[in-house]
Amino acid sequence: MTNGSAGKSVLGKTAAVLLCAAGLLGAFAPAAGHAERLKDLASIQGVRENQLLGYGLVVGLDGSGDQTTQTPFTVQSVVSMLQNSGVNLPPGTSLQLKNVAAVMVTSSLPAFAQPGQTLDITVSSMGNAKSLRGGTLLMTPLKGADNQIYAMAQGNVLVGGVGAAASGSKVQVNHLSVGRISAGATVERAVASQLGQGNTINLELHDTDFSTASRVVDAVNQRFGADTAAALDGRVIRVRSPEGSDRRVAFLGALESLNVNPAQLAAKVIMNARTGSVVMNQSVTLDACAVAHGNLSVVINTQPVISQPGPLSNGQTVVAQRSQIEINKEPGQVLLLKSGVSLADVVKALNSIGATPQDLLAILQAMKAAGALRAELEII
Repeated sequence: MTNGSAGKSVLGKTAAVLLCAAGLLGAFAPAAGHAERLKDLASIQGVRENQLLGYGLVVGLDGSGDQTTQTPFTVQSVVSMLQNSGVNLPPGTSLQLKNVAAVMVTSSLPAFAQPGQTLDITVSSMGNAKSLRGGTLLMTPLKGADNQIYAMAQGNVLVGGVGAAASGSKVQVNHLSVGRISAGATVERAVASQLGQGNTINLELHDTDFSTASRVVDAVNQRFGADTAAALDGRVIRVRSPEGSDRRVAFLGALESLNVNPAQLAAKVIMNARTGSVVMNQSVTLDACAVAHGNLSVVINTQPVISQPGPLSNGQTVVAQRSQIEINKEPGQVLLLKSGVSLADVVKALNSIGATPQDLLAILQAMKAAGALRAELEII
């Protein structure tokens, strides 16, 4: 393993940046008791999007459509469309279509959407079309999970990622088999909502946490009165709301803007073994341990630093902790970590001597197995 620029791994380009960012966050982030809006911590049960899906045809392509010999479903779709339009083809007719592509159309129906509203849609080729650029999506019904039609889509497909360079001599071409149509679908059916029924609503925390749920209940009861909120479990909180749509909406607006101090998140380390990216939160700590891995050696010591005031200065003696990191690459040495050392310092030290993502992964797994890594290790 070398320290040269040619020997730097992907870890040196990604983990170092992420760890420096983590250090800046630790220096400038607000305290652990920083309040967040309730709308950022929880959502209202029943207020959600619904996915829509449809199958359609894109026509008008400039010879970049599906090859009909390999995509028979495109020909079947065209024949069915012509029959529905009153055009009957003679038996045995072989269609050679080059300007048609079979596509899947996807979108999301937002909460409280009403008939007549428009949605943005994504059009994706499902055959072997080379490009959807310049094509037009024919009228396509969009269905929900219950197989009911909730929207109708149609329009000109816009494919991004195609453009000439500044000099005009080069053309940059990206993914051409997916396009979008802004306001390309019209809502035809509304989804029934249970929000206006009864005198209670349920809040669902984004992350299950009993401490945060308890703090939310305390904050709501303090703001709106005792017994307004009650926690059902670590995620769901039942809240009594006033009757009447106008009063209910005003109550929910005030509820979403309520400030809550969330509990500290569980310690977690996430590592991408392919890119070497390492992300950790501020709750990660280490216990004393010893890890031997090849010729990697990092010794981290924490020494007290005593600052003594001058004579007659009426000052106080201050004792601080200063971390010193020694980096060696001599074979046979051991990685020594003392209790309380930050994992970010360890990763930065390993990165500085050119450790690969595989090396870092092996060390973190060993530390976790030994019980020295006080965090959940997630590898993606």
